[in-house]
Amino acid sequence: MPRRKDLISVVGVPGVGKTSLCKKLSEKVDYPHINYGDLMLKIARKKNLAETEDELFSLPIQIQYQIWKEAALQIKKQKKALIDLHGLDQSPIGYILSLPVKIIKPSLIILIESPPELILLRRKLDAKKRIKDTIKTLSEHIEMLRISMMISSAMIGCTLYIIQNIDFKETINEMKKLLILHQRIS
Repeated sequence: MPRRKDLISVVGVPGVGKTSLCKKLSEKVDYPHINYGDLMLKIARKKNLAETEDELFSLPIQIQYQIWKEAALQIKKQKKALIDLHGLDQSPIGYILSLPVKIIKPSLIILIESPPELILLRRKLDAKKRIKDTIKTLSEHIEMLRISMMISSAMIGCTLYIIQNIDFKETINEMKKLLILHQRIS
């Protein structure tokens, strides 16, 4: 009997450390790492629509949606993967659920959180261009993401696990133990 797909969504606000965690965890476990934003940019480049993230996210929203959907359909074909994405994105007019629950049905959602002050510090030290937040706006985003992932996990029928990323090595160890346990009970 073929084993069901084992797609793990790792979500968190920008700067929480999910990409670094996913890259390191992927080295330690048998799950390939897929960065959703990088895959979207790769698709946009292939179609000669954008060369940079800024160009990608400046495209008309309908084109961004088509690229987002195409990325989800490519990921859906994977047998197993760590899918690294925000889960909920900010827009000038509110929030947009970016976990494609109608296409990808993860068997587990891992929500990475950190105190807002620590996230803002990480963003300052990161060369990547990041959204400008205050403690208040970032706290709201974290809360909205948590609520969105609770609802998404209930809709999909998968487990939601929340991990605090304060110490990188401890967080990696906790994620590794979680994946081992998840594989045993799946």
